[in-house]
Amino acid sequence: MARIGYADDSNPDPEFQKLATQIKAERGGRMLNLYKMLLNSPPVAQGWLNLLTAVRKKTVLKGRYRELTILLVAIINGAEYERTAHVPYAKQEGLSDEQVDSLYAWKTATCYTDVDRAVLAYTEAMTQNVHVTDATFAAVSQHFDQREMTELTALVAAYNLVSRFLEALAIDPEKK
Repeated sequence: MARIGYADDSNPDPEFQKLATQIKAERGGRMLNLYKMLLNSPPVAQGWLNLLTAVRKKTVLKGRYRELTILLVAIINGAEYERTAHVPYAKQEGLSDEQVDSLYAWKTATCYTDVDRAVLAYTEAMTQNVHVTDATFAAVSQHFDQREMTELTALVAAYNLVSRFLEALAIDPEKK
């Protein structure tokens, strides 16, 4: 159960309703519990929506790497809500069941490409240590240009934000 209440979506404030409508439009017509919580602070919810929409939907980074990154961040941080939400997206981006399931032991799994492994190592370093070694950076940056490296780095950072917010407030998973 969430540690604080979700925002009341019947809030009559026009700015609140405008933002709630935008969230639903950008998130497949649904108001996820994550956004119900964020709406407790409309300015934070607006900034969050802008950032997460940018890193998920407006980048040139291939979806495969995006979803590998998001899933690994969720696994490392123990953010089951986040992991569960992104498994369908990972499969839409072409990841196999084996690749999704093997993320728990990605270092020994044989189902990833060299590029996948470089992305996963970078993601793990940023998530666990914050600091990334020169060797880890060199391994991943040989596969991506400056824009893609910026997008990958922002993605890892943003989804660490997501998992920390979800877990600190114990946001409830969506009901099926």
